[in-house]
Amino acid sequence: MSSEILSVLEYMEKEKGIGRNDMIAAIVNAIKTAAQKGVNSGQELKVEINPKNGQLHAWTLLKVVDSISDPRTEIHIEKAQALKPGVALGEMLEREIDPSYLGRIAAQTARQAIMQRLRQFEKERIYDDFKDRVGDIVTGIVRRRERSDLFVDLGKAEAMMPGKEQVPGEDYAPGERIRCLLLEIENSSRGPELILSRASPKFVRRLFELEVTEIADGTVKIEAFAREPGYRTKIAVSTGDPKVDPVGACVGARGARVKSIVRELGGEKIDIIRYFSDPREMVAEALKPAVLRNIVIDDKNHRVGIVVSEEDLAIAIGKKGQNARLTSRLIGWKLDIIKMQAVATTLEQKKGLAASGLTKVSGIPDTVAQRLVAAGFSSVELFDGVEAGDLVEAGFTAEEAADILKKVAAQAESQK
Repeated sequence: MSSEILSVLEYMEKEKGIGRNDMIAAIVNAIKTAAQKGVNSGQELKVEINPKNGQLHAWTLLKVVDSISDPRTEIHIEKAQALKPGVALGEMLEREIDPSYLGRIAAQTARQAIMQRLRQFEKERIYDDFKDRVGDIVTGIVRRRERSDLFVDLGKAEAMMPGKEQVPGEDYAPGERIRCLLLEIENSSRGPELILSRASPKFVRRLFELEVTEIADGTVKIEAFAREPGYRTKIAVSTGDPKVDPVGACVGARGARVKSIVRELGGEKIDIIRYFSDPREMVAEALKPAVLRNIVIDDKNHRVGIVVSEEDLAIAIGKKGQNARLTSRLIGWKLDIIKMQAVATTLEQKKGLAASGLTKVSGIPDTVAQRLVAAGFSSVELFDGVEAGDLVEAGFTAEEAADILKKVAAQAESQK
């Protein structure tokens, strides 16, 4: 019995990380509880286990009395003094019993209680071991897949990577070593569950912190981040040290640092750009190599209007809109990207509409109306206070100017 207990204590201590004293306390409580429910029902017991050799000792506690009412909890003084000379009435006498006397049922119940306590210890240990590692990268071995969930052995515990936290296109084979982010610890009825992720932007951020010493020591700071797992990541970095190039630090000599991260991500593209607080500069930097012909900031609606040439439109938008989408997430503004030709067409259409409005003034021909719009006179209302000399300066003859003002005045009078 003692050798069995000792082997259990040593196994739990080495393999499960459960302290010997904690395990002894659990076994003692289990044996006492089980025995008191078996043949020793109603008795008060004392159980001890020697931590060095695993030897088990048990005693029944009896109250010394001169008249016995319950032989399970009391002992007559004469018998008590024979066992322990000098014992007095009212004292508690410890009478050692053979551990096997505790009963077979007690032993089975104790075994069940020990296993239950062991599971509880393991749950507590898992939480204590991993609670400070949330947000860190852990390495494990793929064990199995259940539906869309992947189970990974981290050595001291098993963790799960849900389908939504896996990278599209990555295949994980049993026995394969894998690096993941410990995303969170969920408390369930079965105990703490370790949740892993490779799809989270935090995973790439943590890889940069491990690979780039300037990020780890705070010289370079990751200001903004956007990711589409398995396809592309955009990262904006800054530094307060004028001697440090934040983009160069992340790329590394001959691209060594970023290549290492790209390999870990299975070839996912990574764009590293310099961070600017001005959204105008930020969007121009994020959409390179596309050349932006014009940028219009709408602070009220948090939108950025961007004009690019037709050849740069595909670059700015990216495959399936990916580049524009990631840039929008990176800067936190909505993007409206249009090509320059469309803008030109729109302006011509506006001029045409204005000219057609002026031709409604009786007697002004279409060619004169177009000249007026080109000179800035796009509606009848804009002629208020205009004199003939103003039109002459705009390129009209004195006769044309007088005729135009006369017809506009007549139109305005008719509308009153």
